[in-house]
Amino acid sequence: MESINTTVIEAQVQEALQTCFDPEIPVDIYELGLIYEIKVDPLGSVTITMTLTSPACPAAQSIPEEVEAKLRAIPGVTDVHVVIVWEPPWDPEKMSEAAKLQLGML
Repeated sequence: MESINTTVIEAQVQEALQTCFDPEIPVDIYELGLIYEIKVDPLGSVTITMTLTSPACPAAQSIPEEVEAKLRAIPGVTDVHVVIVWEPPWDPEKMSEAAKLQLGML
């Protein structure tokens, strides 16, 4: 199997993550700071380490499913693993400046 350009795939993964939104907050999950790590291996397998705003998040099932579906649609991606972690816990400080501005926090 031919190896892929992991840098290109990682950029496409980031773009795809910016189209996934927490249904309770009008900001994408990437800008919210919910994505802790993106790993792309040379064979196209992508592992996303992420969290949610809280363990009781009503979208706890749907957000990871949406992430997986959108990443599988990227050409060159052969497999997707979404790992949900609770440490470190998410807090508003993890949001990008753009997200804070959009939510009126700056």
